Amino acid sequence: MTFSKDDARTAVGIIGNIISLVLFLSPVPTFYRIWKKRSVEQYSPVPYLATFANCGLWVLYGLPMVHPNSTLVVTINGTGFVIEILYLSLFLIFSDSRKRLRMVAVVVAECLFLVVLAVLVLSLAHTTKLRSTIVGSICMAGNIFMYAAPLSVMKLVISTRSVEYMPFFLSLFSFLNGVCWTSYALIRFDPFIVAPNGMGTVLGLAQLLLYAAFYKSTKRIMAERKAQGEVGLAAKPPTDSNHQHGV
Repeated sequence: MTFSKDDARTAVGIIGNIISLVLFLSPVPTFYRIWKKRSVEQYSPVPYLATFANCGLWVLYGLPMVHPNSTLVVTINGTGFVIEILYLSLFLIFSDSRKRLRMVAVVVAECLFLVVLAVLVLSLAHTTKLRSTIVGSICMAGNIFMYAAPLSVMKLVISTRSVEYMPFFLSLFSFLNGVCWTSYALIRFDPFIVAPNGMGTVLGLAQLLLYAAFYKSTKRIMAERKAQGEVGLAAKPPTDSNHQHGV
């Protein structure tokens, strides 16, 4: 029994699906914290808005009438699209009204763009090769934006010397996801998947290096903040209702 190039591609694609699913689910602890605190704090919605649009684009790219033999691209991105809707819903619930309005405007614009693109490509481009090239080029730009979205968080990490608002598992699985899909696209060369995921691998690695560099200083900052909070509570009169609760 021979193991063909297509078999290898399918196997790597299945591993890619699993890693991507873990990547999509990796912000769950972050959203549990948001739900528990009833506030989005300093967390940015940008990575989730970018991933939402990105998943929508890749579902369109993987459709048989656009790019045949890409079922594994559709399955994982369709799942990711639904997961991102749940995350953005939580962000909307626990954001202030100004941020909420901006988010709704971005989501509506992204949905309109996807619908218009699908209608134009399917009605005006008459071959799968041309459709793949058009949608693939836009997907590539969207994927680069998704991977570059955490750059604003990386800037925050460097300026505050704290990785508190850069979730570790999101960074780790961004890196693994980039490695896996780059491998998938190299087996049967697909430049639209190779380029953004190669960049994603580099950016994911950069985030992990930042995490390693600022992990100790983050622990120190959080310990100091906790100590200051305890001192503040101890200084308040016992009648204060806050005195009965932990930090």
